[in-house]
Amino acid sequence: MDWPILPLEECLDALIDYRGKTPEKTNSGIPLVTAKIIKGGRIEKASEFISKDGYDAWMRRGIPQAGDVVMTTEAPLGEVAQLGKEKIALAQRVVTLRGKSGLLDSTYLLYLLQTEEMQEQLKARATGTTVLGIKQSELRKISVTLPPIDLQRSSASVLAAIDARIDILRETNATLEAIAQALFKSWFVDFDPVRAKQQGREPEGAVQGCTSAAEGRIPVAALDTETAALFPDSFEESELGLVPKGWRAGNIGDNAIYLSRGISPKYLEEGGVLVINQKCIRDFILDLSKARRHDPLQRKIDGRELSIGDILVNSTGVGTLGRVAQVLSSDELMIVDSHVTVIRASENLTWNYLGLSMMRRQVEIESLGEGSTGQTELNRSKLAALKLIIPPKEILLAFDEIALPLRQRFAGNLKQAQTLATLRDTLLPRLISGQLRLPDTAEIGTETINGS
Repeated sequence: MDWPILPLEECLDALIDYRGKTPEKTNSGIPLVTAKIIKGGRIEKASEFISKDGYDAWMRRGIPQAGDVVMTTEAPLGEVAQLGKEKIALAQRVVTLRGKSGLLDSTYLLYLLQTEEMQEQLKARATGTTVLGIKQSELRKISVTLPPIDLQRSSASVLAAIDARIDILRETNATLEAIAQALFKSWFVDFDPVRAKQQGREPEGAVQGCTSAAEGRIPVAALDTETAALFPDSFEESELGLVPKGWRAGNIGDNAIYLSRGISPKYLEEGGVLVINQKCIRDFILDLSKARRHDPLQRKIDGRELSIGDILVNSTGVGTLGRVAQVLSSDELMIVDSHVTVIRASENLTWNYLGLSMMRRQVEIESLGEGSTGQTELNRSKLAALKLIIPPKEILLAFDEIALPLRQRFAGNLKQAQTLATLRDTLLPRLISGQLRLPDTAEIGTETINGS
């Protein structure tokens, strides 16, 4: 395409850079967008803030606007996201870019910067050995190819529509997971149905709605008579303290039929068997886009195939050790590598109960690592020795009747979100380069994006 190519600085109405300054942080106030929360085209929830009083004094170099693109300039380099309407402050190592009106659409710029070509330009102009960083003077020089503004907007709109659908699926899943975890806490941590019966009240614990679930609270209704009858009305002592009468204490090892690390894979580029590694496990989610492929002809996998409900625990390395996820669906044969431990529940439990229990205890599991920095290992014996409460099986099955559909819907949404992410990544270079025009995207259809 014979489109003009200009340096980035000639394509911007604003470039806001707060490097060299450190704001005074507070526990609440205006969110501070730092480099570490700009990931995968999105801004994660802020954990640092500056005061409202200090905002105007701090943000003298320019005020970010909705639609602006934020980009990390170091540690890591080149992560981007687009600002919404929420008022934010910028930290060091983050710049704000605003496309020049009529010349460069900011949403198009968001996706342009995610292309391999632009990422390579950033790296080529960066300095540093262990940590790459780019100076503002060099950032201004990167080359930008400029399709007609209408084409920029139409291309960006397709990609933004896919991302918007992914966001909705993620928000829905956050609510579904919160409901499941809140119900788990009510039944198996706080023992609400037992306490209610002990006090002569009608037991609660059935999900009525999800209005407050994102805050960890669930509107509840009275349990049906049959389910309520499963719970005792008193407690008794155990090695884990007071537990509902008739429930017992146990450990993971005695209630798992499989507890083992994976193999050292022989990798393939295509074909073979999908191998899950530690990068696949984050935020209790199993992300198969980061998995690799193993050649089973070079190393057999007999008996190591994963099953629905298997719990996966990262077992090496500071920062990754202890992360937990669960296999909720599978379209193909999968195994794990030697850095991941697999736990499979015995008939004494349900995999749903054990999985939610392990997720709640991730911080505890992280603390079980042993060894020097960089060589930290999670020994299987430590996992096997973890104590847990063993409720009667009929209560676990009653819990599954309520919670399992929520998690199955979660799995379906997750699969759809990952499919959409793959679609977006496939379309991105073709739309940005002009190889694919808007009429061509009609074949994708709203059904693909909306999952209907």
